[in-house]
Amino acid sequence: MLTKEHIEESLKEIIYPGVGKDIVTLGIIKSIDISGDSVSVELDLRSTDSKLVNSVENAVKEKLSNLEGVNSLSVRKSAGGSQAGATSTYLPQVKYKVAVASGKGGVGKSTVSVNLAVALAKQGLKVGLLDSDIYGPSIPLMFGISGRPEFDGNKLIPIEKYGVKLMSLGFLLTDDSPVIWRGPLVMRALQQLMSDVEWGDLDIMIFDMPPGTGDAQLTISQSVALDGAIIVSTPQDVALLDAVKGVQMFQKVNVPILGIIENMSYFICQHCQERTDIFSSDGVRKECDRLKVDLLGEIPLDVEIRISGDEGIPVVEKVPDNNQSKAFIEIAKKVKENI
Repeated sequence: MLTKEHIEESLKEIIYPGVGKDIVTLGIIKSIDISGDSVSVELDLRSTDSKLVNSVENAVKEKLSNLEGVNSLSVRKSAGGSQAGATSTYLPQVKYKVAVASGKGGVGKSTVSVNLAVALAKQGLKVGLLDSDIYGPSIPLMFGISGRPEFDGNKLIPIEKYGVKLMSLGFLLTDDSPVIWRGPLVMRALQQLMSDVEWGDLDIMIFDMPPGTGDAQLTISQSVALDGAIIVSTPQDVALLDAVKGVQMFQKVNVPILGIIENMSYFICQHCQERTDIFSSDGVRKECDRLKVDLLGEIPLDVEIRISGDEGIPVVEKVPDNNQSKAFIEIAKKVKENI
């Protein structure tokens, strides 16, 4: 007897081109209807790449037509279009949604997310910051928050600090135990952080993504009509290789790349004022030229950003006139203009 679960297991064998995840995990299977030996499948394909769309559609038809018990098959596509400008059931009161991501850990992505959010708030925007790094939530530490969000009987109330509304799984965890969750739990947690929180009207929501190109990134990309993504990298080659993967992942799901930020770009000695390019130089600029994406800015390496992060005061709030803060403010202006 045909069941929805049986069909889903079969469709999990189809990998979405260029992403490395199956189409069921990615949420591309919008609905499955079964009537006797007749099966109807609806696909939610948001890409505007007709060749890619046709490839996935044909793979579904081939897979299910060879499935035992299927004598009649209908595969249809829901109204798609590009990711940018698409509607979403999540965060309807947020005007613009921007992901800050990196191909690998250790490049300062969360530091960028925090300071970018505060810099945007300083420009008069109503800003939200969602800590999407389920496995390593760091926003509570970087904002110096140890309390828990309030519950109004229906939804959680985001914690607000430095003009930014905040939500993180780190606010809800009760101890230091690691989060060991498989894909479906990660997706459910992210969806609840979006739908079960009273975000209110916002001009922009920043998603601090976990490093890499895994379930969390794909869940956000598939569930939310993102208006753009920002990639964070250092100038060194190993970071750039992974940054390019991040760019390509968002392009595959048709999310516009707003640009790349070069973090830890250079170091200025406080004593002699000499510049040192610790992690090489011009790597991100050259990659931006090759990929035809914008270089949003270069953030210098400075001990103050580490101190302010540990103290729970973003550097643009604590020392607004230093070189790092000025760089973040200029990047925030570019993001505001781009969206």
